[in-house]
Parts: sequence; structure tokens; C-alpha cells
Amino acid sequence: MFGASVPVALQALDQALVLLDKATPQMLTVRLAPGMFTCAEQFQTVAGFALRATYPLAGKDVPELDYTTDKDGLRAALIAARSLVGDLSTADFAGAADRQITHQAGFADLTQSAPDYLQHFALPNLWFHLSMAYAILRQQGAPVGKADFDGLHAYPAGFAFDD
Repeated sequence: MFGASVPVALQALDQALVLLDKATPQMLTVRLAPGMFTCAEQFQTVAGFALRATYPLAGKDVPELDYTTDKDGLRAALIAARSLVGDLSTADFAGAADRQITHQAGFADLTQSAPDYLQHFALPNLWFHLSMAYAILRQQGAPVGKADFDGLHAYPAGFAFDD
């Protein structure tokens, strides 16, 4: 469970920091659609879900993050989350696959096996919120691409799919 959660959460946090560097303060106030989180709230939620995706599997309480939603506060939250996730060891995950995780999904109270929790709830939500931050930045004209999102893709300068 360590290998399926910690490296993935660290990758998402690293890419959130890359994306945040390309955001302007105004972009952080934008919502993709009415009723959705702002870009800043999406970044905050990425930090929180990195912890939610790892700490319950290790049988630990999820640490609370309390930072401002300006760029410096968001960077501090993402860095703090990265440090906390990075402090987890494989030993912390002994017996993780056998745990039952009780949590809330919006207003729903759920209990899931640890593998279901990770694969069907925690990681999809982590990447959803990172995707929403990316989408807002992209919509607002920030110079971001897929490589900024996942840290894996590479495209030549000026490349576009719409010729």
C-alpha cells in the first residue's frame, strides 16, 4: 500500500507546486464553474487529499493543514503536505491492506477496505482536484501543459493539437 499511495501523492504534490508557480494571484480566485472551488481551494484540497490518501492507510490521523489561500500560503501548505507524506515509511504501512477506512465523501459516511479507499476514493479525488486547478489555470491563459500536470509528458515548444 505504501508504493501505491506515497509516491503517487508525492508526484501530485510536486506537480501542484509546478502549476502553482505559473498561477497569478487573480487566477487563484477563479472558479471553473459556479459552485465549484476556486483555484486556490483546489490547490488546498490537493494538499489535504495527499494526506488523506496516505495517513489513514498507515493507521494514523490525518494531519490538519491551516494555511492562507494566497500563493505563499498555498506553497507552504503543499510543501508541508509533501514533508508529512515524505516522512511516512514502508513500516508505517504494515497491515495497511487489511484496514477498513471510515471517512466522509461529501455528506456520505463511508467505510471501505483500504485498497478500495485508495483506488476508488482517495487517489481519484487527489487527481480530480489537481485536474481542476490545472483546468482553471489553462482556461485563464497560464502557460501550462500536460507536462506541468503529470511531470512525465514532453512536447516541443509551440506544439498544439489544433494545428
